[in-house]
Amino acid sequence: MKETETRTDLGKLKTEGRNQNTLHIDEMSTLDMVQVMCQENRVVEDAVASQAEAIAKAIDIIARQLDAGGHLIYIGAGTSGRLGVVDASECPPTFGVDPTVVRGVIAGGQGAMFRAVEGAEDDRDRGAAELMENGASAGDVVVGLSASGGAPYVLGALEKAREIGAIPMGITCNPDSLMHPLCEVIMAPYVGPEVITGSSRLKAGTAQKLILNMLSTGAMVRTGKVVGNLMVNVKPTNSKLRDRCIRILMELGDCDRDTAADLIDTYGDIRESLTVLKQRDNS
Repeated sequence: MKETETRTDLGKLKTEGRNQNTLHIDEMSTLDMVQVMCQENRVVEDAVASQAEAIAKAIDIIARQLDAGGHLIYIGAGTSGRLGVVDASECPPTFGVDPTVVRGVIAGGQGAMFRAVEGAEDDRDRGAAELMENGASAGDVVVGLSASGGAPYVLGALEKAREIGAIPMGITCNPDSLMHPLCEVIMAPYVGPEVITGSSRLKAGTAQKLILNMLSTGAMVRTGKVVGNLMVNVKPTNSKLRDRCIRILMELGDCDRDTAADLIDTYGDIRESLTVLKQRDNS
């Protein structure tokens, strides 16, 4: 059986079905259209919650590998790939980690973030090659993102991840996908047919984004980048983040705003500022 035929059988059956609730969406009032979309979106939360154990397992593995010097690499095509790139790009400003710690790879390269690169997701060999071009190595965690779970680009990357000794994981909205046998952990919330048939940027995209939020946030919590629910590794790189750093230091260091602002402006780091505060208290 050809790859495209296999992908149709196991992938598109789940993500290309027609939603009976939106068969006449083009005839609905705008309010009715919004309400039916809200109704469909509520399905996503329960679908993601059904994967809680798998998500927790993934977080613990990612945290373990990051603590050991590994990296977290997301790889996908189209909307799925863009979501991975977005989540990766938000980790440095939120958690103060080096940009290489969490990476996002999208089929078609950087330009595909802004304009669709047709056919890029169908190149299995390219997925493997671009994973390696982005520095994947043994001990890393590679998370493949594919709404249908059948994008050849992603499958090739997951196969290569296993081959080099990285840990392959998958996020898909197809419970019977081709990704399943390639992954150590699979997160597969079934969100049902899309509001607009086949438009997986909708419910499937929302589900993937929710899981990505939990993976990166959970891993950063487990690796000590958060104290309480405060992002103590955030850097004062703009006025908003400077103010956040000051408020966090006031909270954790039990000091006034002027003291916190002076320390943040001097050291540019919450943890170092806390150390200085403790030294002052002990002197």
